[in-house]
Amino acid sequence: MTGHALLTGVEDIREAVGETLRRYLTERVREVGALDAECGRELADRVTSFALGGKRIRSTLVWWGRLAGGGEDRGTGARIALSAGAAIELFQTFALIHDDVMDSAPERRGEPSIHVLHAARHRSRSYAGDPERYGDSMAILTGDLALAWADDLLYEAAAGRPRALRIWRDMRTEVMVGQYLDLRSQARTERSVGRALRIDRLKTASYTVERPLRLGAALAGAPAPVEEALRGYGRDVGVAYQLRDDLLDLYGDPARTGREPGEDLREGKNTMLLASGIDLARRSGDTAALALLEGVGTVPVDPAEAAETLERLGARDLVVDHCRSLADRGASRIAGLDIDPGVRDGLLDFAESAARI
Repeated sequence: MTGHALLTGVEDIREAVGETLRRYLTERVREVGALDAECGRELADRVTSFALGGKRIRSTLVWWGRLAGGGEDRGTGARIALSAGAAIELFQTFALIHDDVMDSAPERRGEPSIHVLHAARHRSRSYAGDPERYGDSMAILTGDLALAWADDLLYEAAAGRPRALRIWRDMRTEVMVGQYLDLRSQARTERSVGRALRIDRLKTASYTVERPLRLGAALAGAPAPVEEALRGYGRDVGVAYQLRDDLLDLYGDPARTGREPGEDLREGKNTMLLASGIDLARRSGDTAALALLEGVGTVPVDPAEAAETLERLGARDLVVDHCRSLADRGASRIAGLDIDPGVRDGLLDFAESAARI
């Protein structure tokens, strides 16, 4: 343990990562602007504003992983961890921008999505060609730029640290496979609890919780038992985090979630909530409920009716209980670790928030 109070507060970590991002992106945007000023304004600047606007959950977990692994909160090692946290925020920027294109999402964080913004510019400037195709293409390029910069920053920061580099490589691959499975599942109208949870682990739990924690721990040279405990915590709490998001999609307050209820239904996503409802309807012989829920992804379904049906069948309670069970199990995995109390409290609070519906 160190002889001073470690930097563990979420707001302090957000600020430190934000400053690292600003410094790095200022230079990278300048490079793009030197090649083409308009590209600098319309693509590179969007990466900066997007990356700086997030909650920085993942970078906070990188930092906590470092401290849990025995790392200090100052010196060269701390600067490397902040750079890794900034890199993961850029990776998140890439993932969300591309996700919005794939989902045809009109908004992100209360503002027009990147592809929508560029399509509108195309129309207002009377460019030739199709505005939507132009918007999608520009958004893909913006996401690609964020991914390239994320890789550059991480590989510069973690040079000579093979464990950390392997975790980063694995995370990227898992996210791509998870997104593929998600899109394929929608196209096939798959309704399977097991497949839904597999997607949740690969697409969300991996790069939201598990890999950020393990990346920080690897950068600190954490002993194997600590990294293993963080791995288990990350998998459990990461899936709980996604299940909570699925529940909020139907049962959350739009004023708090920033989205209209039922987005997952409109996109035909295979979630544990929907798959469980179909299973329960089949077992109970509720043909009306089964017809309604099996129509998701192929015909318009009223979100309020679907929400009421899933609650009546017991699917909502089933998912709430599983979410709570995962969060509790994840918390128990770190209970015995000899880590800084501020880090432990932060991780326990995060696990609790993942089960708070």
